[in-house]
Amino acid sequence: MKIQVIHGPNLNLLGRREPDIYGSETLDDIDAKILDEAKRFGAEVRFFQSNVEGELVTAVQDAWDWAEAVIINPGAYTHTSIALRDAISAIEVPVIEVHLSNVHARERFRRHSYISPVAVGQISGFGPQGYVLALHAALGLEAGG
Repeated sequence: MKIQVIHGPNLNLLGRREPDIYGSETLDDIDAKILDEAKRFGAEVRFFQSNVEGELVTAVQDAWDWAEAVIINPGAYTHTSIALRDAISAIEVPVIEVHLSNVHARERFRRHSYISPVAVGQISGFGPQGYVLALHAALGLEAGG
């Protein structure tokens, strides 16, 4: 299975940014965990990170031609980006939304997601392990589960 992992704004700061909320692992640490787990199942994974909304939209569109599933942490664009929502809605690839923190237990504005209605599911609050859970969910989609 081919899986595109897309990391949104400020995730490049993981390990230094608000470790009490986001933990101490870096984005490279998280990508390595995903890659290790993907190899166990023979899955191919590509990673992309940007702080720029339009680049994330393009990454979602590009996934249409390659990926069989997309795992995305849209960061703050979760709550603001109709363009990202529309790109996800347009592609014929299942998308899984991931958040490190439990966005539903945080500030009120974080409880609304433009992404969730067009994603096959959302995983939040499990820190970096959420990405591994999303990988397993994506693999389950391929298996019809």
